[in-house]
Amino acid sequence: MVPLIELRGAVPIGVGLGLPEWLTLIIAVLGNMLPVPFIYKFSRRFLEWGAQKKWKPLRQFCKWCLKKGEKAGHKLLDKKNKRDTKKETRIGIYVALFLFVGIPLPGTGAWTGTLAASFLNLDFKKTVAAVMCGVLLAGLIMLAISLGLFSFIFH
Repeated sequence: MVPLIELRGAVPIGVGLGLPEWLTLIIAVLGNMLPVPFIYKFSRRFLEWGAQKKWKPLRQFCKWCLKKGEKAGHKLLDKKNKRDTKKETRIGIYVALFLFVGIPLPGTGAWTGTLAASFLNLDFKKTVAAVMCGVLLAGLIMLAISLGLFSFIFH
């Protein structure tokens, strides 16, 4: 549940410690998803409030998070616009959110995706579903990498 690292760090650490792989994956997914509803419901309001405060560390952190959330929101819209056809318009943003969260790159996890979705005022249930699927995909990719299933690429 550590921001920025999330399950992308938890799965390799769990596998490295010799914990059962599927248990590691389940716990990492649950830990990654636990804060998602709270982030969606409360983070934007808190960050906007904190960005106005006089205490400089809080103000700087909140402004950084707001900037990151807005940037992620723009990324999601760009991905959606690339993938969209007229039939897909309603679900395109959620497919983009799923891919944004599911591809395990730095800064594209569940927390950032959920923050971006809250900035875009996306539907709560659809956001949680897209993020959950993305977290599962990212977890499976990280598990495969941790187990060395892609080692043939690097040799």
